[in-house]
Amino acid sequence: MSGLRDYLTKADEEEIVLAITQAEKNTSGEIRVHVETTSKKAPYERAQEVFFELGIDKTTARNGVLFYICTNSKAFVILGDQGIDDKVKVDNFWEGTKELVINHFKQGLFKEGLIYGILKAGAQLKVHFPSTEENKNELPNEISKA
Repeated sequence: MSGLRDYLTKADEEEIVLAITQAEKNTSGEIRVHVETTSKKAPYERAQEVFFELGIDKTTARNGVLFYICTNSKAFVILGDQGIDDKVKVDNFWEGTKELVINHFKQGLFKEGLIYGILKAGAQLKVHFPSTEENKNELPNEISKA
């Protein structure tokens, strides 16, 4: 498997960014997507590293979420910061969301899987961290790549 283009077109990426914008519309939470071709580290370890590199841990309410994908190793991790993780961990929300996204991936529906997961995460963020008067965008919405 070569690069990102095997998985997402430019138009797909734009739709994913729109989904992030939509998911963040009614919440103070933040969602980031990071895609890389290869990593020598274990997926969860690398996702944690990316989480901090992207500053997701710096949101005011500690309610950032990372969708991490490594295409060559077919790795996918969802990480929520402490604020949101404390709220949804009880019902195993991240694992359930991850499985639904992976089921899309297995069918070759990468964009659809990501959008589904992003909107599902956004709905949980809205429940636990509703939008405030000054609902500023603390992190960029575009997909980061390595």
